[in-house]
Amino acid sequence: MKRKMNVKRAVSFTLAAAVALTGMACLTGCDTGASGDQVIIYSNADEEAITAMENALDSNGYEGQYMFQTFGTSELGGKLLAEGTNIEADMVTMSTFYVESAQEQNSMFQDLTFDVNTLDEFEAYCAPITSQEGTIIVNTEMMEENNLPMPESIADLADPVYKGFVSVTDISASSTAWLLIQALVSEYGEDGAQEVLTGIYENVGDHLEDSGSAPLKKVRAGEVAIGFGLRQQAVADKADGLPIDFIDPAEGNFSLTESVAVVEKGDDTNPLAMEMAQCIIDNGREELQSYYPNALYEGEETDAANKSANPKVFPEKLTVDLLEQHQAISEAAKEAAGM
Repeated sequence: MKRKMNVKRAVSFTLAAAVALTGMACLTGCDTGASGDQVIIYSNADEEAITAMENALDSNGYEGQYMFQTFGTSELGGKLLAEGTNIEADMVTMSTFYVESAQEQNSMFQDLTFDVNTLDEFEAYCAPITSQEGTIIVNTEMMEENNLPMPESIADLADPVYKGFVSVTDISASSTAWLLIQALVSEYGEDGAQEVLTGIYENVGDHLEDSGSAPLKKVRAGEVAIGFGLRQQAVADKADGLPIDFIDPAEGNFSLTESVAVVEKGDDTNPLAMEMAQCIIDNGREELQSYYPNALYEGEETDAANKSANPKVFPEKLTVDLLEQHQAISEAAKEAAGM
């Protein structure tokens, strides 16, 4: 059985990297003491999404009844795949790709018991909370000061004219990088993507980043003129009057989603977990969409400023094997670029 959902699948990192768990990340939300009957929520979401979910829960009677624990995507993905139904969490919010992979491997999530009226088909055991797209981001002042031509595509970033002016993220550390590589592989094939990536990495030099937001921060600060990052962040910066603009690449705007799912624990299943999952979807989407504007549910709209020019979906289903193939392309490109 499938529900409806946005088919632009979420992204994660390699299983090999994921299972190298480094322990718990910091706690956010409620009491950090013994959990008791609290619903334990594991999440890879960023601060804005966590806050929106907490606000939805607190304002609807669940304050003090849950605890968020936050992890990096690779770490949490590894826990899902390695621990299955033995995981401590009662609920997860996580990159949809990893939720699907964990379900396929471990059959660890319950079908949702509430209606999920998403725009496109989606699995019955999870519901999307956010969607994000990638784009090229530029510092308009730096572009003008350095007489740099405006790029029209990701492939343009391999032009030697941009050497030292570009920042991108590393797919071994950031899901944002998979948006870039999906676009290249989709348009140019694996060999062509590796060739383009080699040129980009040669231009990037020391500006290959582990954080998905780092390229935008460097563009904001004028450390580089061009970055690849999340589109909604560039739209917000431009609206705030910063010297930031964005260029939807010719190869397409690929997207990520993150979803909520409830862990199946048999007699030990916390009945509040399903209620809280529904609460997040029913009451949290308005605030979530203020940070992540893409429409996911019937009745929602993406405002004009946040509608990308060239939305695309990768032609193959996102899997661990596919991710590892794309990471191998990146590693070969780094080696060719002397990194």
